[in-house]
Amino acid sequence: MSTHHGTVTAFDREVGLGEVTTPDGTAVLFHCIEIADGTRTIEVGAVVEFALIGKLGRYEAAGITPA
Repeated sequence: MSTHHGTVTAFDREVGLGEVTTPDGTAVLFHCIEIADGTRTIEVGAVVEFALIGKLGRYEAAGITPA
């Protein structure tokens, strides 16, 4: 699995869904269970590394860690 970089551009703590945007402008969704430190929360604006996984016919960010 290759590592990608991006910035958290949205995160809804109540539903646990967020979005990471890569430097080329691609938006990738994620669920809070994919935040690697187990806290299930992350700040908007955080610079992160992540892997892409295929889920239900689309790609999502997984294994999200601070860059």
